[in-house]
Amino acid sequence: MRVFPNPSMAILSVFLSILLLTLPLPSSQDLNADRAALLSLRSAVGGRTFRWDIRQTSPCNWAGVKCENNQVTALRLPGVSLTGKIPEGIFGNLTRLRTLSLRLNALTGSLPLDLSSCSDLRHLFLQGNRFSGEIPEGLFSLSNLVRLNLAENSFTGEISSGFTNLTRLKTLYLEDNNLSGSIPDLDLPLVQFNVSNNSLNGSIPKNLQRFKSDSFLQTSLCGKPLKICPNEETVPSQPTSGGNRTPPSVEATKEEKKKNKLSGGAIAGIVIGCVVGFALIVLILMVLCRKKGNERSRAVDISTIKQQETDISGDKPAGEAAENGNRYSVTAAAAAAMTGNTKSGEANGPVAKKLVFFGNATKVFDLEDLLRASAEVLGKGTFGTAYKAVLDAVTVVAVKRLKDVMMPDKEFREKIELVGAMDHENLVPLRAYYFSRDEKLLVYDFMSMGSLSALLHGNRGAGRTPLNWDVRSRIALGAARGLDYLHSQGTSTSHGNIKSSNILLTKSHDAKVSDFGLSQLVGASSTTTPNRATGYRAPEVTDPKRVSQKGDVYSYGVVLLELITGKAPSNSVMNEEGVDLARWVKSVVRDEWRREVFDSELLSLATEDEEMMAEMVQLGLECTSQHPDKRPEMAEVVRKIENLRRSGPDQVDEAD
Repeated sequence: MRVFPNPSMAILSVFLSILLLTLPLPSSQDLNADRAALLSLRSAVGGRTFRWDIRQTSPCNWAGVKCENNQVTALRLPGVSLTGKIPEGIFGNLTRLRTLSLRLNALTGSLPLDLSSCSDLRHLFLQGNRFSGEIPEGLFSLSNLVRLNLAENSFTGEISSGFTNLTRLKTLYLEDNNLSGSIPDLDLPLVQFNVSNNSLNGSIPKNLQRFKSDSFLQTSLCGKPLKICPNEETVPSQPTSGGNRTPPSVEATKEEKKKNKLSGGAIAGIVIGCVVGFALIVLILMVLCRKKGNERSRAVDISTIKQQETDISGDKPAGEAAENGNRYSVTAAAAAAMTGNTKSGEANGPVAKKLVFFGNATKVFDLEDLLRASAEVLGKGTFGTAYKAVLDAVTVVAVKRLKDVMMPDKEFREKIELVGAMDHENLVPLRAYYFSRDEKLLVYDFMSMGSLSALLHGNRGAGRTPLNWDVRSRIALGAARGLDYLHSQGTSTSHGNIKSSNILLTKSHDAKVSDFGLSQLVGASSTTTPNRATGYRAPEVTDPKRVSQKGDVYSYGVVLLELITGKAPSNSVMNEEGVDLARWVKSVVRDEWRREVFDSELLSLATEDEEMMAEMVQLGLECTSQHPDKRPEMAEVVRKIENLRRSGPDQVDEAD
């Protein structure tokens, strides 16, 4: 007997078949619309790298195009010479875009309004074009935006409060435009923010005061982290204890004054008490001052005795003793010289005990305080020995004791005044100096994080915290800005001794260049140190006191390569005697940079920055060109690093 299938199952099967036939196929129609939109963009703005094979039905294999589920989700066309205006109607068909990068082209006009149709857009990179007009309100409907870079364009108008709608925004770059007005209080999860070089004014909102001053340069803004706003300089009046209590009536005030009126006897008693109290205070102050003077004299005498004991016993100098772990008053020899107790001091008479401070530097200590401070050697460099001096619980300075300074008093003071006048956030500020025939001391801010050299090469074993690319590139940018500032002071102004040990760091890893201007102060015996052996000195430099700005660029290029490779120039021989770091990197083909050149620490942290790292290596090689004329100016180096850091990798994490 024949068995027929269950009638209900047959009906269900037929229903499912009909349903599948009626569902739209995701292959053709949507992708065709995306393809047509891309071809419209190609015909409108051109470009030297639009090498798309239009014979292909699918655009997913075209350069810069990425697809998912048969729809275009990413379009990356950075730096391909796009020109002209983007017409309306293109992005209205690319509705599934998550990443759009058209940075570093020459696009003009206003942003197309249909960009608001890309509701899935998370990353928008349009910096380095010539877009103009106001930032369209439709942009603020893209609630999924995580990174937005509109820098280096010609946008006008005010910064709209509509940005507050972008509740996922982590990066907002608006610098180098023509924006005006004040900044709204953007309560957003921003990690990167910059509005420099705009016509902005008013106070910086509270939610943005956490960013550094770099984010607000060349504007008329005020408030933290910039200068205090004029309306905030006055001390506010004290509120009444009653909060919102209404002021008393005039009659009540008069009544109260009558009650509080003092009698003549009470006034006389108060006057007598004040006179007696004042006399007591003066007497106490006189006693304390005499006692303090005795203590200071005793402290200087101790320093002198230490020096005399060293001279008699023939022990090691104070600097060498400190390197063995001892603490002492800041260089006993310096103390003896400054108090006029050395042999030369006795012959020439006592020297004035005075620190000379620069500009508006806060004079919270004097020379005798410096002599009493406990100190330790930080290191011995080309120009002398550096000490960490702890004056009290909150005041710590770095003191450099110069060696081999052979020049008249007047000439030294003229040159050191020029050094003290250098004022830039990426330079270690010189706060004060002391000059006598036998001692020359320079007082700087103390940098608690030490030098870049120590950070890169110290403690490479277990327990070390790796330096990521963001920190390294920020250090590179800060050092470049400091050096560019020095070069901008005149064509003959150079550093002369750029190396990683002369780049000091703050707690937030901001770079500050040190030892600038010192090559002109010291004698030949100091500057003839074989610095070329360490790999920093340019090949054309023969006189260490005459290093050109191009020579500085070479040394900086070596520091760049040091940051990326993690290798110290003095240890980069690579089994070939005499091959320094720059020559070794040049000998490695680009395809092998990932395996040979990049620091393994960087690769272990993130791989999305590899293209930026490669561009930084290329910049380091340009800086270390054998021919000085082929090296870039420091201003150009700064611009290139800023562009690298602003753009970031286009291959962003789609999980943002």
